[in-house]
Amino acid sequence: MAWFIEALVHFGFVIGLGYYFILAMQWYGYRLERVLFHFNRYDWHLYFFLLPLLAYYFLEGLFLYGVCGLYLLALFLWNRKNDKKLVLTARIKRFFLFLVLAILFQNLLCVGACFKFGVIIPLAIAQLLSMFFEKMLFLSYQKEAEKKLAQRPSMKVIAITASYGKTSIKNFLASILSKEFNVYHTPRSVNTLAGIVKDINNDLPDTCDIYIVEAGARMQGDIDEIARCVNPHIAVVGRIGEQHIEYFKTLENIRNTKMEMIHSNRLQKAFIHESAQIKETPTILSFGSEIKEVKASLDGLTFSMLLEGKEEHFSASLLGDFNAINLAACVHVARELGMSIEMIQEAMRELKGVEHRLQKIEAGGKIIIDDSFNGNLEGMLSSYELVSHYEGRKVIVTPGIVESTEEANKCLAEKIDAIFDVVIITGKSNMPILDLHVKRAQKILLSDKSELQALLAEQTYAGDLILFSNDAPGFI
Repeated sequence: MAWFIEALVHFGFVIGLGYYFILAMQWYGYRLERVLFHFNRYDWHLYFFLLPLLAYYFLEGLFLYGVCGLYLLALFLWNRKNDKKLVLTARIKRFFLFLVLAILFQNLLCVGACFKFGVIIPLAIAQLLSMFFEKMLFLSYQKEAEKKLAQRPSMKVIAITASYGKTSIKNFLASILSKEFNVYHTPRSVNTLAGIVKDINNDLPDTCDIYIVEAGARMQGDIDEIARCVNPHIAVVGRIGEQHIEYFKTLENIRNTKMEMIHSNRLQKAFIHESAQIKETPTILSFGSEIKEVKASLDGLTFSMLLEGKEEHFSASLLGDFNAINLAACVHVARELGMSIEMIQEAMRELKGVEHRLQKIEAGGKIIIDDSFNGNLEGMLSSYELVSHYEGRKVIVTPGIVESTEEANKCLAEKIDAIFDVVIITGKSNMPILDLHVKRAQKILLSDKSELQALLAEQTYAGDLILFSNDAPGFI
């Protein structure tokens, strides 16, 4: 009986550790090095992995059983509060299958000491088996996707990357091109090689003139893998900046990674934002300097572009002057594909804002600007300038800029302090630096985002403008 209880406690404890481990892996794209070296809440590693593991090794009997029970209860309560829970994908189910089999196999081989020292071994075995199996499975999926694209030689592939703005460019371009072409694009913010391969295999329509692919990166080589897989005919590299600087270390590394987008054996044209500082060729063109007279307000955006020696004017019911760059990229691609200026202008006037990117909502007498998917310094500063002209009280909800520098967050805080009346700071990562540099405005520090809705109901009133500036899940 004692052996059975000990085995049951051991099984539950290892499953608990496995749950925390694979949840962290899912959050960080199944990159172990990111979980180990770029995790934003190392205190969680301490509370839900290291300390419980040490307690399991050093405690005995009822004390051990009690600690294991408390650990699983704490893990359950913590998980209930998480705003980004584990998604039970096929990959996750396979990991738990490997983990259960590893635990059972180990327990059949030996007793006693195995329960004590056989905690990390099943986890390591499950992770190694999962990595090997998923890699083999993915390679077969990737070959299937590449074969499917090769069988569609008449379909144009457009690939888009940028430090920020790539999802907006993708959605705006798809809407504009849909005026004359049958267009399909990767959904939502799908921008990894795995997501793109899945999209091609499962959702790419059989009849499609243009396929628009969004490409993101956290490591050098990520864009190269995507470019060589989809082999775009047209590549777009939007504005380059310090987004994800903690992974790339230098702006030059970011630039070089984004420029991997031109690694296509059928590239016909590439439009690269001037921030990349490239040397132009007949195939690779720089854009950005031709944009003139940008005017942005809460009513919309107007700008002009110098095209083939003639100044053309464009307008859109979009918020934010930075969208002029995103739209300029769309104009160049649409012109490359033969669309007339008049058709592009008409399509642009009909554009709808991208969800969670300077999306204007009016509710309860309050103006809500949802910019929660905007997480870069230039874009966030631009949104603050946009709302600065609002005459009523201005409220901001923000975690600052994640995966960026301390200097960038200091600059952000000073701009926030100059414009907003009430500042609600969420998340722990940037709370100290934002708290230090926001001095004039009323500050509210909110470490638990589950309390945000009640706080806004209590602290905001009709006539207020509320800006949701960037959003970050609890693990950031």
